[in-house]
Amino acid sequence: MNENIEKIKLHVRDLRAAIELHNYRYYALDNPSIPDAEYDKLFRELQQIEQDYPQLITADSPTQRIGVPPLKAFSHVTHRVPMLSLGNAFDKAEVEAFDRRVCEGLSVDRVEYVVEPKFDGLAVSLCYENGVFITGATRGDGNTGEDITLNLKTIKSIPLSLPVKNPPSLLEVRGEVLMLKADFLALNQRQLAKGEKEFANPRNAAAGSLRQLDPAITATRRLTFFAYGVGRYEDAPIPQDTHNNVLKYLATLHFPIAKECQVVKGLQALLNYYQAISAQRDQLPYAIDGVVYKVNSLLQQKKLGFVSRAPRYAIAHKFPAQEAVTQLLDIDVQVGRTGALTPVARLKPVIVGGVTVTNATLHNADEIERKDMRIGDTIIVRRAGDVIPEVVSVMVEKRPVDTRIFAMPTHCPACSAKVVRLPDEAVFRCTGGLFCPAQRKRAILHFVSRRAMNIDGLGDKLVDQLVNHGIVRTPADLYKLGLAALVNLERIANKSANNLLQAIEKSKQTTLARFIYALGIRNVGEATAKDLANYLGSLDRLIEAHSEYLQQIPDIGPVVAQSIVEFFAEKHNCEVIEQLRACGVRWNEHEGKSVLTNASASLIGKTFVLTGTLSTMSREEAKEKIESLGAKVSGSISKKTDYVIVGAGPGSKYDKALSLGIPVLDEAGLLELLQ
Repeated sequence: MNENIEKIKLHVRDLRAAIELHNYRYYALDNPSIPDAEYDKLFRELQQIEQDYPQLITADSPTQRIGVPPLKAFSHVTHRVPMLSLGNAFDKAEVEAFDRRVCEGLSVDRVEYVVEPKFDGLAVSLCYENGVFITGATRGDGNTGEDITLNLKTIKSIPLSLPVKNPPSLLEVRGEVLMLKADFLALNQRQLAKGEKEFANPRNAAAGSLRQLDPAITATRRLTFFAYGVGRYEDAPIPQDTHNNVLKYLATLHFPIAKECQVVKGLQALLNYYQAISAQRDQLPYAIDGVVYKVNSLLQQKKLGFVSRAPRYAIAHKFPAQEAVTQLLDIDVQVGRTGALTPVARLKPVIVGGVTVTNATLHNADEIERKDMRIGDTIIVRRAGDVIPEVVSVMVEKRPVDTRIFAMPTHCPACSAKVVRLPDEAVFRCTGGLFCPAQRKRAILHFVSRRAMNIDGLGDKLVDQLVNHGIVRTPADLYKLGLAALVNLERIANKSANNLLQAIEKSKQTTLARFIYALGIRNVGEATAKDLANYLGSLDRLIEAHSEYLQQIPDIGPVVAQSIVEFFAEKHNCEVIEQLRACGVRWNEHEGKSVLTNASASLIGKTFVLTGTLSTMSREEAKEKIESLGAKVSGSISKKTDYVIVGAGPGSKYDKALSLGIPVLDEAGLLELLQ
């Protein structure tokens, strides 16, 4: 009996290997070696054996691509290595600038690149442990994505196990999931036959299919995967010389690689490839929105490094935007999280680049006026970079007699607060920062942040819940929260709710500078808030101050002064402030400018640097006390530094201070100086 089971195990192993090989030849190479009927025969035989011997079923069996229960929601996966985005180039000059930066960064005249199509799909990460596909996730925000493992398992071009004898203990493969044009057309035909809504384009169809909670639905959509790189790996023979060899290595593991990938040298070769792929675009089996250029040498990639969240060694050269003619039916105004009012064009539906477009951005009022755009006009609309619809121009020769001129509203569409436009700004803004529904979440998150009211435990997700459930409408509502309201929220237990309530209670005792900064007044940062607190000394004096008086304070110009005046001129903002005071939020006040007048003449304008750990106060508290006496606190030492305050365990700043001959004080010396 045991001998028989061992034979069956070996047969099952051979069946799985054969089926996966045929999947690779069919889906990755587009070169099937057996008829569909023969493939189906092998698959049914494996299914029957696993049905008879369920103990032989493994997670990487081809039969396990489908058949799991639908999910209730996607969990999240933290990427082992961040999935970076690429910078974009839209014309020849930007590609030339990219190549010049690369050459200068490497101190060479010409660079070897890998060039490849830029798929119009969804970036994903596949994680293999000991050769078996374990988890797969979307790119998400680059650091965290959605766990779509079960849906990815339905894609037959993705190997469920790596076809090598000694697989790496860990291999993370990066690539793109997309839907081939032929499969997209077939899907829409099926949707039409069922009387269901058709998909707008292959990318939307792929993204929607990949995010289905039921993997069985994803399996019917026939998605395709192409690999373009690796993330983290351990014990893997990854080539260390070139990106092209990494792609070749992935191909040996049966991951599909775009056939159009090439290795070229120099700027002109990049532009030639772009033109060649652009000419082939309509004939390619998949949708693309540009091409990607990557430095081939991995050593050179490492030398070039990254800027922000994008690599310096790669760029996406996007195809020109596609355009269409339609009618501007109306102009609406949307209020953003920062209070900025953005006009949005409502269009007569038109297909642009395979997508039905009904809205387009108009940027700002100046842009509408510059283009002489009127409601009712015939306009040209395009998808910039094949993504964001925008109005390019107006066909004035087709203008009807009954068109209407658009004017920005004088009051916010979301809260009716006054709308202002500050000097030298193109943007109109709502002044109702503390109570405007459109700005609510941002205002609250800023209010509770560490350098503002410092309420620990109030993160994005909890603020989302509090606002979405209508529990918190303004920052003042935070101080009215009770235990019952919090424990009814998702993932909030009694302990965490009590901790939050204690943090809220603790935050009631603050400083005037922190409170001013927490209000989120436009153009008033942390430093300006401290200046206002030092010079005015009380919140009431700030509320009553006129623009000319505010401009007498150093570093406060007309734009900042007007922002402050407009904020406090909105009565609803003042009502929220009064509610905060009534809830017990408090701070010490003083006579204002006299604090600076009475400060030691030797401290006014002096620069301090703090290093090491203080025992009687935090460094943040020390910073506030020093600045309250008219001095400044810097994070680095220079010849302009007047004092270095040294606590326990000082760093290199202490040594640098000694070498520059800068006066050094211990904590006792600081306290004496402050007194």
